Amino acid sequence: MPLSFLPKIIADKTTDITPELLRARNIRLLMLDFDNTIVPYTTTVPTGEMDAWLKKMNSLEDIRLCIVSNSHNDRVPQFCRENGLDCITHAKKPFSKGINECLAKYGVPASEAALIGDQIYTDTLGANGAGVTSILVKAIDNHNFWLKARHVLEKPFIFAARKRRI
Repeated sequence: MPLSFLPKIIADKTTDITPELLRARNIRLLMLDFDNTIVPYTTTVPTGEMDAWLKKMNSLEDIRLCIVSNSHNDRVPQFCRENGLDCITHAKKPFSKGINECLAKYGVPASEAALIGDQIYTDTLGANGAGVTSILVKAIDNHNFWLKARHVLEKPFIFAARKRRI
């Protein structure tokens, strides 16, 4: 796949992604980054809106969910156990290791999968490199200097892909 930093879809938040949007793009597997995409780095407790969205999406029969995270921390598997979700940790995004592992686990081709994440240099680049539809959402909380700096460096790519906003 060609190297691309431009997300295929841009949304304000994860909960803006609807089953109808995914079905229109023939998406059967939705991979989700964890930190700053589902919950902030500082907690494992989702907002009420996120909790309801996860339950709704996880109940769909035609779209499967799986958390694909670079985290080495047990907080991701614990969250997934508590919420009835599958997960792959140590994903090594932007490399395709974890994304390909997820595709193989579900037997879904890359053309029928999407990855939602808050970072262009890991999530978007990894999804695009694996041939998966990349969905960029705003980070839940850029709570430190490095997260704020990263966001500034991502601005040109977000601007270039602005017409892909839903």
